[in-house]
Amino acid sequence: MRAIWTGAIGFGLVNIPIKMYSAVQNSDLDLDMLDKKDHANIRFKRVNGTTGKEVEYANIVKGYKLDGEYVVLDDKDFERASPQKSKTIDISDFVRESEIDSIYYETPYYLEPEKSGVRAYALLHEALVKSEKAAIGSFVLRSKEHLCVLKPRGKAIVLNRIRFAEEIRSTEELNLPDVKPKPAELKMALSLIDQLTGEFDIDKFKDTYASELLKIIKAKASGKKPAATKMKVTHRKSTDLISQLKASLKKAS
Repeated sequence: MRAIWTGAIGFGLVNIPIKMYSAVQNSDLDLDMLDKKDHANIRFKRVNGTTGKEVEYANIVKGYKLDGEYVVLDDKDFERASPQKSKTIDISDFVRESEIDSIYYETPYYLEPEKSGVRAYALLHEALVKSEKAAIGSFVLRSKEHLCVLKPRGKAIVLNRIRFAEEIRSTEELNLPDVKPKPAELKMALSLIDQLTGEFDIDKFKDTYASELLKIIKAKASGKKPAATKMKVTHRKSTDLISQLKASLKKAS
C-alpha cells in the first residue's frame, strides 16, 4: 500500500507520527469508455477554456474567484490557513461510537505509526480499547478540512472521515408519512425482524453483480451469446399488509 498522507496524531501533549493508507478498494470491474464506431479508447484532457489547447498538469494551479477576478493559491497558502491541521490529526474529544449517527460516516483509512511513534501509538490503541471510546479529531487533506473518528480495529487504529453537520441535508423537503401502523401489523413486522435476526457476518455478503457481469464479458469474448436472465417478479396476491407479512413470515421460516 502507498501512504496518501503523513503527519501525526495529537493526543494531548503526546505527538504520534503516522502514515495514512486507504482502508478500502473498489470491487467494480474496470470498464473503459470506447468510441462506438471503432472501439478506440476515449481520453479526457485538461483544456484551456479560452484557447482550447491542452494544459500540462504541472501548469495547472488552483484559484478562487473574488469580485470577478481569480486569486491564485499555492501549497504554502493552504498550509498558512492552518499549519497545524495540515500536518496533525488533532484529537479534541472522546465519545461512545454509538452516539455517532451513521449518516455522518464517509471514508475509512488505516493509520500506521512511524518508528518513533510505535509506543505512543500502542498506548492510544490500548486506551481506546479499554475505555470503549472513539476519538474525535480534525485534519486537512487535499486543501479541505475533515472531521474524523479514530477507533481500534484489530491491532490498527482506523480513521473514519465523517461529515460536518452542515453537510447533511434536511428532510424538511421530503414528503414523509405521518401515520401510525396498526398494532397487529407492527407485531408481525417485529416477528419477521426476529426471524431474520442473526450475528452480523460481513463475509457472507458478496458483490455478485460484478462477478455475474464478468461471466457475461467472458461469454461474449468467446463468441457465445450470453443467456438471458429472467427477472424474478413477486406478484402480490393482496394489498393487505397483514397478508403480505404472513407470507413473508412463512417464506422466512
